[in-house]
Amino acid sequence: MRKTLLTLTASAATVLALAAPAAAAPTDDTIVTFTIGTANLDITAPPAINLGAGFVGGTLTGQIGPVTVNDARAALAATWTATVTSTGFTTGGGGAAETIIPGLVEYWSGPATATTGTGTFVPGQLTAAQAVALSIPRVAFSKTSGSGNNTATWNPTINVQIPPAAVTGTYTAVVTHSVA
Repeated sequence: MRKTLLTLTASAATVLALAAPAAAAPTDDTIVTFTIGTANLDITAPPAINLGAGFVGGTLTGQIGPVTVNDARAALAATWTATVTSTGFTTGGGGAAETIIPGLVEYWSGPATATTGTGTFVPGQLTAAQAVALSIPRVAFSKTSGSGNNTATWNPTINVQIPPAAVTGTYTAVVTHSVA
């Protein structure tokens, strides 16, 4: 009987040893993060144009050339507004008779000539009848809805009214397009 009891005790000990949970190995967690960066929201316009020649009291009209907004932000809400401003046109020393003020410079964007991406692209001034004086910053074009990467191109027109008191010379101004 002793032998049987000893065998049963040994068997029970073996079963307990096999059934006991293994000791947990030490663990450590690592939190992994990354960021998807945003690319640029850019605008490009021709570096220079020449409207030709005009006479006092007349108006010069010409297209600036393609202006393009490139939105590579891949944003969930990819909206933007492009604005336009102008300095005064000056010649010589820029005196009163040598300056055409921005209020005499009209701008209209016209329709988009090309777009990519989704959403609603809105011209600031669709037609010549909607032309605005550049005496203050004006909306040139906007994107009011949509997501992801997109582009819009338009070919705006400007009118420069030459005042009767303007002197002869070559007049220069800076028309600036910006986007935000």
